Amino acid sequence: MVAVTGVDVGRKPLAPSFRTCAVTGLRVEANAERLIKANAVAGVLFLALGGLFGLLVALTRWPAIHLLPAEWFYLILTAHGANVLLFWIIFFEIAVLYFASTTLLNCRLPAPKVAWAGFALMVIGAVVTDIAVFQGESTVMFTSYPPMMAKPHFYLGLILFAVGALVGCGIFFAALVVAKEEKTYNGSIPLVTFGALTAAIIAVFTIASGAIILIPTFLWSLGYISHIDPLMYKVVWWAMGHSSQQINVSAHVAIWYAIAAIVLGAKPLSEKVSRTAYLMYILFLQLASAHHLLVEPGISSEWKIVNTSYFMYLAVLGSMIHGMTVPGAIEAAQRKRGFNKGVFEWLRKAPWSNPAFAGMFLSLVMFGFIGGISGVVLGTEQLNILMHNTIYVPGHFHGTVVAGTTLAFMAATYLLIPLFFKRELVLKKLAQWQPYLFGIGAGGISLFMMGAGTLGVPRRHWDITFSDAPMGTEFSAAAYLMLGLNGICAVLAAAGGIAYILVVVGSILFGKRIPDGQPKPASAPQPAVTQYGNAGTLHLPGTLVLVGIFFLSFVLYYYVNWKYLAQLWPLR
Repeated sequence: MVAVTGVDVGRKPLAPSFRTCAVTGLRVEANAERLIKANAVAGVLFLALGGLFGLLVALTRWPAIHLLPAEWFYLILTAHGANVLLFWIIFFEIAVLYFASTTLLNCRLPAPKVAWAGFALMVIGAVVTDIAVFQGESTVMFTSYPPMMAKPHFYLGLILFAVGALVGCGIFFAALVVAKEEKTYNGSIPLVTFGALTAAIIAVFTIASGAIILIPTFLWSLGYISHIDPLMYKVVWWAMGHSSQQINVSAHVAIWYAIAAIVLGAKPLSEKVSRTAYLMYILFLQLASAHHLLVEPGISSEWKIVNTSYFMYLAVLGSMIHGMTVPGAIEAAQRKRGFNKGVFEWLRKAPWSNPAFAGMFLSLVMFGFIGGISGVVLGTEQLNILMHNTIYVPGHFHGTVVAGTTLAFMAATYLLIPLFFKRELVLKKLAQWQPYLFGIGAGGISLFMMGAGTLGVPRRHWDITFSDAPMGTEFSAAAYLMLGLNGICAVLAAAGGIAYILVVVGSILFGKRIPDGQPKPASAPQPAVTQYGNAGTLHLPGTLVLVGIFFLSFVLYYYVNWKYLAQLWPLR
């Protein structure tokens, strides 16, 4: 296994393009470094753009403000979905893939010119799609369901972006082959790299699904195909639309393990169990796409039940395993450091002032308690009818993609800046507060949208008061309260996002430069991030209590929704 000091272990000497990070001790290859920086910066720029759009959407949904007119609301909503659900996250995920396949394996990046071509395709595709949206006549929302039709370059931009991302996945797979052939590591690849491999495999499935449906839709927009069947489109599109979020899950879980390992030296409770949980993602996670189709009359009940009531739960089991092993690994590492008093001293004495750790742990908790529990409820055929096409749905995926994935990626950035940009963080006090500002705001957005959706507020409507409709619809006062609180939380999350941009951009431009060299013993990286190994203990009373609280919350929320359904739809 590669030593954490960067000692060469392969048959071939390391190329001169490698350097040793003075903070982490990891070896960084120059081509990989430049591409990681380019993808990360591009992702942050699209996050800033998409975050602004998200704030405008939330302020429009807030009845007391109702900021945008209808035409601009739907246009901005379309741009928001594309920029944050696709562009920001996938750019950052490509950076994670390159990091996991080169830096963690002490390996060179193969075919850097091809990798740059893939990056260029992603940038061109994202820009072309945004141009199409703001030129008008492409306001089709994230889902772009037929018979709504966008301009041809809207679909073309998405196709180019997907091809560029597929090139990045291919470079990742090639790097794994190079690392194996050149013997830059021994034994199994590290768990973080294994998680990145899971994300890349799911990405290939996702991009293939997108090509299957977007290429015909592009030809339809050009007039070469006369008709796109809406039901067929929905089935295939959600194999891309929802599976793209499963890439996020695999990637951000890998980041949880990475941050716990780098900051605390935490090793998984069992490498084999954690890897098995990732395997469950590959086999079953994409089936969760079916929960978007549970009210479609053209799909059989058998298909719906098998996908959402049996196979999907194996993927849920995978997430539950990670949800136990990550805090368990942290507790084991903290107790090894001497924090053994009581059940929760290890948690109280955790490095909460470290924005990387704080962001990671908040992401873990909110992804599980908010995104995970609500996802299982949405994936139950009978319960889905309560929330389908209400604002509960975006509330759920704000709990997964924003409070879960985006917060985890933000946390990782605080470790990547010293490693790849060779800069110390600026505005350190602001950086310490940033994960809490953004995390609390994102969690509130998710909870209050789900609350409003439970009360029947529609998912995509510009004005829930229906003030200009011939026949008005009146919601309860609680629904208006929920949307107002959602707006407040959106402002809080936006403040956290602005803080993140200030810290990241300020650090890259003005942070104190860190010279290359061997790390000081106090700052040396933890072997857990690059080496196979287990925590070696199952004495985890604090984690058992946290897991018990999670399961109790899960059962109670599940029961409440069945009770609610029984009241609306009595069995006779």
